[in-house]
Amino acid sequence: MKFEQLLQPGQIAVNVAVLNKRRALEEITKRLTAGHPAFSAEAVLASLLGREKLGSTGLGHGVAIPHGRIAGLAETVGAFIRLEHAIDYDAHDGAPVDLIFGLLVPEKSTSEHLQNLAAVAEKLSDESFCARVRSAPDAAAVTALFAH
Repeated sequence: MKFEQLLQPGQIAVNVAVLNKRRALEEITKRLTAGHPAFSAEAVLASLLGREKLGSTGLGHGVAIPHGRIAGLAETVGAFIRLEHAIDYDAHDGAPVDLIFGLLVPEKSTSEHLQNLAAVAEKLSDESFCARVRSAPDAAAVTALFAH
């Protein structure tokens, strides 16, 4: 998977100020639906919240990968936000989350969904990469990090 194809301009934001998990999911929804007017923010948020009810997508070490399936979506869409302050996200390790990578996949996609999720999880499990993302000055710098 090439991150530069998954993350389009406007789908990465840094220093996003939110106070809780729901607000963080609303912010990632804004980025996921940017440039995709055919998909309602309400449907996307409902998909992400539905997945969270099955179990937290907080992986640990300050990282979360909320994801959902969307009917009518032709290809996987990604978005990334770095929060201004880490929040409680019910992560498996109990650590607050400040890096959130959202994924939307076609409703019928199974293997592609799992491959993309694994690629994102692998990238964000690299502590050195996450440290560089946390210290990046702006969204353009974060975009460049994901591209390499």
